Amino acid sequence: MENKGENMEKQDENYKVPNLEKGIAVLEYLSIDSVGKNLQDIKRELDISQTTAYRILNTLVRLGYLIYNESTKCYKLSRKLLSLGYRSLHEHNLLEIVLPHLRNLRDQVKETACFGVLGDKKGIFIEQAQGYHTFRFILSPGKPFELHCSAPGKAIMAYLPESVRDYYLSQMEFVRYNARTIVTLEAYLKELEKVRKLGYAMDNEEELSGVVCIGAPIFNYTGSPCGAIWISGPKDRLTKEMVRFSAECIKETAQVISQELGYCLNQEK
Repeated sequence: MENKGENMEKQDENYKVPNLEKGIAVLEYLSIDSVGKNLQDIKRELDISQTTAYRILNTLVRLGYLIYNESTKCYKLSRKLLSLGYRSLHEHNLLEIVLPHLRNLRDQVKETACFGVLGDKKGIFIEQAQGYHTFRFILSPGKPFELHCSAPGKAIMAYLPESVRDYYLSQMEFVRYNARTIVTLEAYLKELEKVRKLGYAMDNEEELSGVVCIGAPIFNYTGSPCGAIWISGPKDRLTKEMVRFSAECIKETAQVISQELGYCLNQEK
């Protein structure tokens, strides 16, 4: 006679999806190696057939969860999983660290202060501290932002490792929003050089006419940018003097957050 435990085990077996489990195993295996692994490594380490491994890998590439390098024949994780994970940032340590400083920044400049991270192809807005003015900008968590014409996008892109930056550049469409929008790779790379010299980035009405944004990157303990903070406001309020003042406040705030995340100021960016 079967006992209750055996019945439960049989029920659990009925609800298993073997290929889904294998797909998750592939993702977990690739998460421990930033360089990537080839098909033979993956099928050997995970003990799955070559046909099954190939189908899973190609599905994950097609869906954007993996990147395949033609020259090395290796697969590695994309940032799409990161974009999914950051949707639960209300319980994430990074957001807990950023939020108090975001509010302090808002108190200094009076404008809406925002925090965002890199997604798969664009940036992802995470949280904000709303400004004190009657007219202010309000965004919804999860909203994507362009990398070529936004202050946070430029701030992050300017400090990414070259290989990672090249990946995002290859995905960039340089959509033109108005006459101020950067629409060529050459002009964009010059803009990133400017960002590195200044330590902050600007969206000078490049997406929305009349709207100015100023942003700076946040670095983690590895020295890589893990996000950006920025403010947005109408150009009438963000005069040249206010831009200079706000940029210094943003840079100082980003520096404090980075230090709390384990970044050392003498690390090479």
